[in-house]
Amino acid sequence: MASRDYMHRLPDAGSSLRRPESLSRRWHIDLPLLLLLLILAGVGLVVLYSASGEEIHYVKRQAVFMGLAFTGMVIAAQIPLEFYRRWSPWFYLGGCCLLVAVLFVGVGAKGAQRWLQIGGFRFQPSEVLKLAVPISVAAFLHRRTLPPSLFTIVGALAIIGVPALLIVRQPDLGTSILIAASGIFALYLSGLSWKMIGSAGLLAALAAWPMWMWGMRDYQRQRVLTLFNPDADRLGAGWNIFQSKAAIGSGGWAGKGYMEGTQSQLDFLPESHTDFIIAVLAEEWGMRGALILLTLYLLIIARGIYISFTAQHVFGRLLAGSITLTFFVYVFVNIGMVSGLLPVVGVPLPLVSHGGTSVITLMAGFGILMAISTERRRVLF
Repeated sequence: MASRDYMHRLPDAGSSLRRPESLSRRWHIDLPLLLLLLILAGVGLVVLYSASGEEIHYVKRQAVFMGLAFTGMVIAAQIPLEFYRRWSPWFYLGGCCLLVAVLFVGVGAKGAQRWLQIGGFRFQPSEVLKLAVPISVAAFLHRRTLPPSLFTIVGALAIIGVPALLIVRQPDLGTSILIAASGIFALYLSGLSWKMIGSAGLLAALAAWPMWMWGMRDYQRQRVLTLFNPDADRLGAGWNIFQSKAAIGSGGWAGKGYMEGTQSQLDFLPESHTDFIIAVLAEEWGMRGALILLTLYLLIIARGIYISFTAQHVFGRLLAGSITLTFFVYVFVNIGMVSGLLPVVGVPLPLVSHGGTSVITLMAGFGILMAISTERRRVLF
């Protein structure tokens, strides 16, 4: 009898092992994803200090943005998926209205009118559409038979096309393409046939020449021309790419040492703390430092794909896949741009480049990923 009482009082080892998991599920936090994001954010702050010329106020400002972004991520993770689905039309319409407002009362800078200013606060409404478009497309496809019919595809493309065209008018072709890609990824993951994909590729090829002639501005054409021949104007349009390649190449395998890079520290490398920050990392930490960073990105992308595969509903699967693939495109475009494989389009390196609204939007997307990850066998919709 005594032995039975003793065994009854013994703690359940299995329950103690499950306690961290239940805590993370209670707060809807995906622990592997959170750990990877924290490491990446820490690396970003370290690199930013050197890339900004040892200006500590840039690091402090970015740390504040990071704090707000991680807070927003946790808040976004607590919101049920049904809320995102049901409110997606209003989220989308509100974002489009803000884009229309930019055309009339927007604030301009560097030849572009992309911001709205309320008092002393200025923000880009296009950041809202980075989440609104994939959420809206995923919600639109959720209630329809998949693979989608031609009518459904046209409806999804209309949802994607309206904000994309409004952003092109600002002008901001790079952001427009990235936002359109986020919606197209959701459509692609819904089960498009290869025939449809091939037809879309053919239409895109046919539209290339009209887009070049009438859809692109002079500076955008110059960026494309510089991509193919950066040496034609090394001191002008090709300066950014030339200095970026020099920084990356001079780093070698081990790098020159932290805060010892000549291209960045002597201000030869433009936008070193924003768009071209990975060139600073490659010069100072070498190829092995760049590979470590790429490994972090690949692990985050792999986790996002896993969340997409294990999502319990069509809406969650499409949305998780779209957010993850869009994150991949941001990384790919920035690295391709800095290494001279893609035109310069002004895309920051996620969680490493200095920026405010972009990192908050990005982390809100990861919060939605966590909400999808921790949604287990729950009856929705």
